[in-house]
Amino acid sequence: MLLKIKRVPAVVSNHQKDETAEEEGEVCGRKCCINEAKLPLYTCKPAEENVTFLESLLLGEWEDRFQRGLFRYDVTACETKVIPGKYGFIAQLIEGRHLKKRPTEFRVDQILQPFDANKFNFTKVGQEELLFQFEADMPLDADNSPSVVAINVSPIEYGHVLLIPQVLDCLPQRIDHKSLLLALHMAVEAANPYFRVGLTTWQMPFPIEKAHSLKISNTNDGVRISKLMSYPVRGLLFEGGNSIKDLSDAVSNASVCLENNNIPFTILISDSGKRIFLLPQCYAEKQALGRVSSELLDTQVNPAVWEMSGHMVLKRKEDYEGASEEKAWSLLAEVSLSEVRFKEVNTMIFEAIGCSGEEEEEEVEEESSIRGGFIRVNCCT
Repeated sequence: MLLKIKRVPAVVSNHQKDETAEEEGEVCGRKCCINEAKLPLYTCKPAEENVTFLESLLLGEWEDRFQRGLFRYDVTACETKVIPGKYGFIAQLIEGRHLKKRPTEFRVDQILQPFDANKFNFTKVGQEELLFQFEADMPLDADNSPSVVAINVSPIEYGHVLLIPQVLDCLPQRIDHKSLLLALHMAVEAANPYFRVGLTTWQMPFPIEKAHSLKISNTNDGVRISKLMSYPVRGLLFEGGNSIKDLSDAVSNASVCLENNNIPFTILISDSGKRIFLLPQCYAEKQALGRVSSELLDTQVNPAVWEMSGHMVLKRKEDYEGASEEKAWSLLAEVSLSEVRFKEVNTMIFEAIGCSGEEEEEEVEEESSIRGGFIRVNCCT
């Protein structure tokens, strides 16, 4: 099954910035030119003209950069297939992506790391990679740093972009309440179930989105918290709330708690902002301790939000051709916290959120279609 893409025309924005302003000085178009960039502006309170955010603006601008050859490879030519089996894991082949993408310059043993201007950061993104400015509402405060949307030059799907909150403030790479709320607004604005924040436009449900869940708590603001069942990565699902801010605050509080305790995690915003998956993980720790098999290490797959959601981005042809549900499950099982550790982490999260974590009186076995039986997934020996 190959990727099917929809070409769309570009539009400018729903709030056009003044194009007549004179440029002050020469703009090189590369590196630290974000200050000089004249970007279209999109806010979540549309102006009189009706701009379709996802198809007309985001994908239109992305397609423009694609035609200009700004990506490091042609993602539309990459092979993609659904792996046979109960869970519908997705396999995608991008040969050598780990060699083509920008290098990661962060320590893997520390979640919170200070901003380092000497390493790659998003103020060094080329001006031509920037698509538009995205803000939650109007009017804008001229003293505030803009939040911008840029292409990912090493994309995993058609339309893969980066939302960079307050880009000129040189923030460390972490979740805070304001940034997560902005991301949630973006998911709502897209109004498309196949647009995800954390992932992009694969037009069918991801395996994690189809996983069963069991309610374990509610916040005072009406946010429902469930734990994932019958899925190889243990995680939490946040839904509902009296407002979009209530949902965002609950996940932000949980994320800050994990960051402060140096617990790696990933977030997937799904279903047009109605569902947020929070997935603590331990793969880097196990890798540092030598507890990951050489067979998995040889694949060069570093499980992140894509893989943990069931979309396996593979770098070698042999791994793509030999992809199976059992292999996908085995990889994700290495990522997941053990049941005991997951309960400990949940206790910290519920304390941070300010709600109880009493599970409902219901025992649900974690089911797997692998070998037709039932398995209990554990992370650590």
